[in-house]
Amino acid sequence: MFTGLVEERGTVSQITLSGDTARLSIHCPTIASDAKRGDSISVCGCCLTAVQIDQTVICFDVGDETLRRTSLGTLSAGSQVNLERALRAGDRLGGHYVTGHIDAVIRILSRTDSDEWSTVWFELPNRLAGQVAEKGSVTIDGVSLTVVAVEADRFSVMLVPHTLGVTTLGSRQSGEGVNFETDILAKYIQRQMDLTGSQPAGQLNDLDR
Repeated sequence: MFTGLVEERGTVSQITLSGDTARLSIHCPTIASDAKRGDSISVCGCCLTAVQIDQTVICFDVGDETLRRTSLGTLSAGSQVNLERALRAGDRLGGHYVTGHIDAVIRILSRTDSDEWSTVWFELPNRLAGQVAEKGSVTIDGVSLTVVAVEADRFSVMLVPHTLGVTTLGSRQSGEGVNFETDILAKYIQRQMDLTGSQPAGQLNDLDR
C-alpha cells in the first residue's frame, strides 16, 4: 500500500530482457539507502518487488503482464521514474490509499501551462468513468492527484509547482501514455452498484428485503 507521494525521481540504468520478462535496474540513492530485498516499491505507480540492491541501484523483475498492461514496457535506459516506498503503520497519510495495481494506461489529451502551474486533461476509459469524481483522488504514474473536472470521456487535474518539479509529470506532454489507478474506495462502491444495481433513493430491490 502506498500514498501517491513521490519520494524520489529515479533513473533507469539498465533493462535486461529475458523472453517475455525483464530485469529493471533503477538508480535511486535515497530509496536504495534503506531498501531490503523483498521490499515493495512503487515504480511509476506499479507495485514491484526489490530483488537485488547494489548500493545506489535497485533491481526489479517485471513480468509480461506488467510490461503489456502498464507503461513500464516503454521504459529505456535513461528514463526517469517516480518512486515511493510502501506505507508503514503509523506513517502520515498525506495522499490517499494507493494499491500499485494499474487500471489502465491512458493518454494525455492536452496540457496548459500558466505561470508555474499546469492544467492537464486525460482520457477516461468508459469502464472506469464511474470511479472518477470531481474533487476525488486518482493516481497518475504513482502521483496522488485531485480531480478538478470530469466529462464523459475525460478528466482534468491541476499540477502544482512542487509536483511539476519533483515528479516525472513536469515533463509529460500531450499524446504520452501514463499509468492510471482509480481510488480503491471508488472501486468497491462501483462493485456494489454492479452487484445490486443502481436505484433511486428509498427504493428497495430484492437483495435489500
